[in-house]
Amino acid sequence: MKLEGVKVIDLSMFLPGPVVTQIMADHGARVIRIEPPGGEPSRGFGPFDESGESIWYRNTHRGKRSLELDLKTPEDRATLIALAKEADVFIEGFRAGVVKKLGVDAETLCGLNPRLIYCSLSAFGQTGPLSVKASHDMGAQAFTGFLALNDNGDEKPVVPGMPSADMASALTGLNAILMALFRRETTGKGDIIDANMYDSLMAWTAHLSGPVFDQRIPPTTRTHRSIGGSAFYNIYETADGRHIALTGRELKFAGALLKALGREELFEFAKQDPGPDQQQLIAEMQAIFKQRNFEEWREFLADVEVSWAPILNMAEAFDHPHARAREMLFDDGTGTELPGTPVKFENEPGQVRTRAPKLNEFADSVASTGWDFDISE
Repeated sequence: MKLEGVKVIDLSMFLPGPVVTQIMADHGARVIRIEPPGGEPSRGFGPFDESGESIWYRNTHRGKRSLELDLKTPEDRATLIALAKEADVFIEGFRAGVVKKLGVDAETLCGLNPRLIYCSLSAFGQTGPLSVKASHDMGAQAFTGFLALNDNGDEKPVVPGMPSADMASALTGLNAILMALFRRETTGKGDIIDANMYDSLMAWTAHLSGPVFDQRIPPTTRTHRSIGGSAFYNIYETADGRHIALTGRELKFAGALLKALGREELFEFAKQDPGPDQQQLIAEMQAIFKQRNFEEWREFLADVEVSWAPILNMAEAFDHPHARAREMLFDDGTGTELPGTPVKFENEPGQVRTRAPKLNEFADSVASTGWDFDISE
């Protein structure tokens, strides 16, 4: 596998860091998960499987080794430092300054191991006025303007359904780690990475921030082309209370659907700019979609050359044939199911290992053999 032989220490918690190391473990990296006394908090998050294991924890810790350490004690801190001297990657997820107090900061560990790639994954980064602020995903979304966009068209924010700041920082951190591993092949030296939720989301505004940089006007769901201001990039309720998404603004799609509906007179509205000029068309489409139920629309739209999608709940999404075809619904053959790995290679594909470690399960083997363990166990 692509990351065979890469040694990773994961000192992070909850979602961003564990997602990074889960993907790395799927592709052959040896990951030792350093858990605090009592274990990673997500071990206690339900629902739980038949063995009593948290499904959240299993989804993010499959294929890793668990080592329980209290870094406030000299003995456990020495154990971690010994492992870091031989590691390739070290990931931590504390607020700025915490690892310095624990004695496992980047300067210390990279000084002992110049080849080490040290990645800090935080909410707001290691510098700046927000760097010491405690926060999870929604805090970063709030400070970057994304939470303000998460509304029902009424400019009243609601709790987001997707932890986009968590996942954006995870992907940013993973990309940075892989770049650093690649560069190390030339220089022989590691690097220090500052990946965080705030920066990652700010970099995701390319298609949204035009009004901001033009006139310092924030985009809104009623006016912006990509988030609710376009009739053919919008969500419509059906007669039975379910929803259909129109997912392509191209005029060819608008023409095809309006022709199929016998409403060609509305095509001129589809040519208008998104925002106020398309509100009449949006209202017309809302009335049209209310005339049939969800399954009737799925049958009708199946033969129309239009970009659309049925809005599925997550249970329906994992039951969809495409999820199994893409191996994103992984079944180990014993009834254990979990999400598959999203990175697909023709050569040396990743391997999903469904088993997550018991707390401190490999303490004895790690103490005796260090990094010399079989990832297939």
